[in-house]
Parts: sequence; C-alpha cells; structure tokens
Amino acid sequence: MLNRRTFLAVSAATAAAGGLAACAKKSPSSATSSSSGGSGKQITLGFSQVGSESGWRAANTQSVKDAAKAAGINLKFSDAQQKQENQISAIRSYIAQKVDVISFSPVVVTGWDAVLKEAKAAGIPVILTDRSVETSDSSLYVTLVGSDFESEGERAAHLLEKVLAGHKGAVKIAQLEGTTGAAPAIERAKGFAKIMKAGDPSWKIVVSQTGDFTRAGGKQVMAAFLQAHSDINVLFAHNDDMAIGAIQSIQAAGKTPGTDIKIVSIDGVHDGFVAMSKGQINAIAECNPLLGPQLMDVVKTVHAGKGSTLSRWIKTKESDFTQDQAAAALPTRKY
Repeated sequence: MLNRRTFLAVSAATAAAGGLAACAKKSPSSATSSSSGGSGKQITLGFSQVGSESGWRAANTQSVKDAAKAAGINLKFSDAQQKQENQISAIRSYIAQKVDVISFSPVVVTGWDAVLKEAKAAGIPVILTDRSVETSDSSLYVTLVGSDFESEGERAAHLLEKVLAGHKGAVKIAQLEGTTGAAPAIERAKGFAKIMKAGDPSWKIVVSQTGDFTRAGGKQVMAAFLQAHSDINVLFAHNDDMAIGAIQSIQAAGKTPGTDIKIVSIDGVHDGFVAMSKGQINAIAECNPLLGPQLMDVVKTVHAGKGSTLSRWIKTKESDFTQDQAAAALPTRKY
C-alpha cells in the first residue's frame, strides 16, 4: 500500500483548495459569486459519507452539512453505511447527475480506480476528505482534506508513555483496531508501532483485532480479549467509541478502567471526554471531525480552476489531552 505521505504527495497537490480545473457544468443558478467559484452558478457538490458508525462521524457529517449551507453550496449527500459498493454507486450517481465536484471519505483504501476514472472522464474533480486512497493514477483525485493518521498513532503512543511514567513491570497492550482496510486503522496502528519499536522493550501488543470503530464492536472484542488474556494492563483503541464499549467489558470483568487497565484512544468526542473526566480513559489524541468549512473552501477553489495554487494535503489542527485536562476542556467541546 502506498503510505499516506506518498498518497499526499500526489493527491493533495491540489489539496488545500482543490485542484484540476473544475467544470462548472449544470447546477441551478441564483447563488452569489462566493458560492459559485465566480461562475455565477451555484456549485453542486456530491458528497458520499462512510456511514454513521461513531460520534466522530456524526459530528463530521453535521460539519459538512452546516458548512455547505453556510457557503451556499448545493449539497447532495449519501450515507454508504460502511459499504464500499454503496459508496461507488453514489459516486456513479453523482457523475450521472453531472455535479460540479465530488467528495468522499473512503470506506477502505483500495478499489477506487474504476469509478475515479469515470469521474475524470466526465470532467468532475474529486476531493478526498478524512481518509486516503491507494490508486494507480495520481490524477484521479485532486486533494485530501484531513488528519495525519500515522501521526495520531504516534501521538497516542507518546501519551501512553506519559500515562505509564513510573510504571514498573511488563506492559501488555490490547489494541482495538478500526475497520479493516481503512486508512485510519492502517496508519494509526503503524504510527503506534513505530514509537513502540523505538521505545521501552517491555511494551508488547499481546492481542489486536478490529472493532469496526463501533461501541458494540469494542465491547464484544474487549470481552474476548479479557477471556484470553486476563493480564492485559493497557488498551490502545483506534477511536473513542471502541474505548467506551471496551470500558463496559472491563467493568464486567471486575476490573477498573483507567486504573487496572490504562486506556489511550483517538478522536476526542464528547463522550470520550466524559469518560476521561471520570478517570476511565487516561488520554486521548484528538482527531478533529469539523472538516466542513475547510472542505467548502477547497470545493470553491477547485471549481474556480485554481487547484494548482494549493498544497497537496490540508491537515487539520489537533491537540492531545490527559485526564487532568478533561474536566476543564469538556464544556468547550464542539463535538
């Protein structure tokens, strides 16, 4: 698989504001120049979302919808329900409708070449959001607007180093992975392992399995982990929802989350902060879902044919949080 940075080097060249001279084709009219890329016609954006598997995704969806409305962009939205075939179908529908720009957050990394070639042949630029893809032709998409997942994995490992400061003895880690084949699952695991390899040799991932980024998955898989490995003392979850599900299984096993089993996760959703303020999660590496405003700026730039002026990858600004910061930060969380 191409690593994320290789992808970015090609994909996002047109990133920060989109690329490939866009074609303002149809779309009704009446919008202001700020929502029309200067064409005098309202921009129509076809957006395919992964699904609604987590609190993070719900916040991401709302951000896209709110930002499109605020920007005066005509948004056609579809929920893929975490199925790649649904997403491909939605993209083909957008091509048939002759939208101006297509954007999607890919369910998995591979398997997009055919449909992206169809979009390119139709002259419709494609912007990736949140997640990357692996493709044989870098010109099939314009840019990526999203987080550095590998860096998030690295940050989570560094947070765990802080959480375990002064700990003596073996560190036996259970890893709850995201959806198999999804960019954040692949890259968060890679980033975490990178820091582990360079760090304390007493750290060992004793078991790792996907929980599909869902609470139900996190609960079910963690219960199985504890039955097979009762001596687990650390959990690294690829998102807060899986961590929250896992907390239920930890408690059901008679253990105290955050104490008997230290927990580090990624995302920073409201419920994750609630769990952290209760001492159940020890630290969270934030992944900001509020990509809507950035995405709409990129859509306008792409539609105006100014993609060549943009950076290849528009990264979101994110922070890290520990238990002592949770209570103070919770009231200001927007998702």
